[in-house]
Amino acid sequence: MKTVNAMNFSPLLSLFTEESRKKIYDKLKPNIESEISVLMNATLPDRTVEYMDNRISRFSMKMGRCEITGWDLTAYEVHYHHYKPKFLGGTDKFNNLCILHKDIHRLVHLKNKEIIGSEIHKFGLNNSVIEKLNQYRMEYGLEKVETSYV
Repeated sequence: MKTVNAMNFSPLLSLFTEESRKKIYDKLKPNIESEISVLMNATLPDRTVEYMDNRISRFSMKMGRCEITGWDLTAYEVHYHHYKPKFLGGTDKFNNLCILHKDIHRLVHLKNKEIIGSEIHKFGLNNSVIEKLNQYRMEYGLEKVETSYV
């Protein structure tokens, strides 16, 4: 039988004790903690409790960075994207959500090629970012964005 060491795992870091939670929060960047506070106070009446909880967890795990561009995000800039769309049976589970900059999220769903091209130029996106963008678009059955925009 093979065993694998769980990297970055510490039994001392747990959400079940106040001392452990403090250690976890101390590892967060100072601005992340304040952004999480803003997210926690937000009310979205048409969303499930699971969605509301998982979006905060996802933001914390990704240290407030867009999963496509790597940009640092504020609570007001972040959007949550479902990898598998809800209309295709996707859920609000943690593994089905990702955090994106609101403009990049809009770009994932855009269909107009001219607007897509101008947005790519506006944000100065490179080929590797466009490839990531295309992975998200494919799940929704949208055309790939051409790397010729770069």
